[in-house]
Amino acid sequence: MSTCINCVWEEFSLPLKRFIKKRVANEQDAEDIFQEIFLKIHKNIGGLMKENRLHAWIFRIAHNTIKDYYRRNNLKLESTDLGEDLESNTAEETSANTEIASCLKIMVESLPETYKQAILLTEFQSMTQKELSEKLGISLSGAKSRVQRGRKMLKEMLLGCCQLEIDSRGNIIDYKHKSSECKYC
Repeated sequence: MSTCINCVWEEFSLPLKRFIKKRVANEQDAEDIFQEIFLKIHKNIGGLMKENRLHAWIFRIAHNTIKDYYRRNNLKLESTDLGEDLESNTAEETSANTEIASCLKIMVESLPETYKQAILLTEFQSMTQKELSEKLGISLSGAKSRVQRGRKMLKEMLLGCCQLEIDSRGNIIDYKHKSSECKYC
């Protein structure tokens, strides 16, 4: 496996800290849990078979470590002010990518019909741009233009609404709304 522990540290330390702090109110406990998670990652990374599952694997470790913390300390999840039940939330559901995806759905719906259709068919129904051109009865270059313009509009809407922090793989690791008046998120 080509995954190095320093690379994992660089890519995941900030997102993990945010993940933990959303679920553990005590700052010192959150830091202890963070260290415990990285010890587990360091000890077990050699056993990870599918490197493309690294993100899910790391956040599953974090999820389970936080649950163990609550059990060890005889704390009830309901009595915390975390606003979330760890039992019903997986790490994937709480990632910034998932949160931004819900905003993008609203943004796609607000696109002009020609661009909305192009984005829905190519991005969500895995249709190639050639298939799109055939389905709509337009030229291939016309189909490509619609997809590119639709993507550009979505990017402008997203960047107009949110400030994004992106990791080296292009994943959104954190975001902040620029304004409380954003109509998409």
